[in-house]
Amino acid sequence: MARPDRRSRRRVAAALRATLAVALGLVVAACATSPTGRSQLQFFPESQMRSMGVEAYGQMKANEPIIEQGPVVDYVECVADAIIPQVPSEYAENGWEVTVFDSEQVNAFALPGGKIGVYTGLLDVAENQDQLAAVIGHEIAHVMAEHANERMSTQFATTVGLGALQVAAGDDPQRQELMAVLGIGAQVGIILPFSRLHESEADEIGLDLMARAGFNPEASVALWRNMAKASGNGPPAFLSTHPSRNQRIEDLQAAMPRALYLYEQALEAGRRPDCRRPAS
Repeated sequence: MARPDRRSRRRVAAALRATLAVALGLVVAACATSPTGRSQLQFFPESQMRSMGVEAYGQMKANEPIIEQGPVVDYVECVADAIIPQVPSEYAENGWEVTVFDSEQVNAFALPGGKIGVYTGLLDVAENQDQLAAVIGHEIAHVMAEHANERMSTQFATTVGLGALQVAAGDDPQRQELMAVLGIGAQVGIILPFSRLHESEADEIGLDLMARAGFNPEASVALWRNMAKASGNGPPAFLSTHPSRNQRIEDLQAAMPRALYLYEQALEAGRRPDCRRPAS
């Protein structure tokens, strides 16, 4: 009976050492901060994130239909070109690249390395330049806040931590079942809330970006209402990577006084974008 006990103690000790290593890593990584001043986990170097973003962007351009020129491209580039000067240069050392993907998806994205993608389906929901600016500003904000790095780091830390606990569980069926439940708990309790936090933070940063560029920030509220109509009933907020529609709109309205002040400053400085939405 002594041998199994010793093996069990060894497993627990090894698991604790691994968990301690993860904890120490988290402490070191937490010194990073987002543009809003929030502490972040960032295990991966910026150069690696930029390289991954550029590679992913190239693959998407190679595998998905794109529109290379014409009124739609001119319109999207006009909006992006108005916002980009408000973005600190370190987030795209070699400048930003914008691609319009010919797809019915209501979507857009921005990747580390200065890559922006807009799907034509989004233009059916974003009814004017200000609403499109709200989306592009939001996506660029994800890059500014290094959310891709933080999500990867959180996933990495969670996986390593659960792996250590799995070792401690051994072959006991009840313990194995507990670990499976804990895995679900980690997904709901750690990873998804971080994603919702990222979306809310990107809304806040993006609202400032569009306002500084001279786009009316109040259009962001109309945009997300349009999004709600287009997507129908989504999953409940606590199981979604996005805030609930009502919560998102409430947060935007709470941040609106500052955004409107920045918008007025932009107009006084002569920043008045005139991007003409192509006729359908």
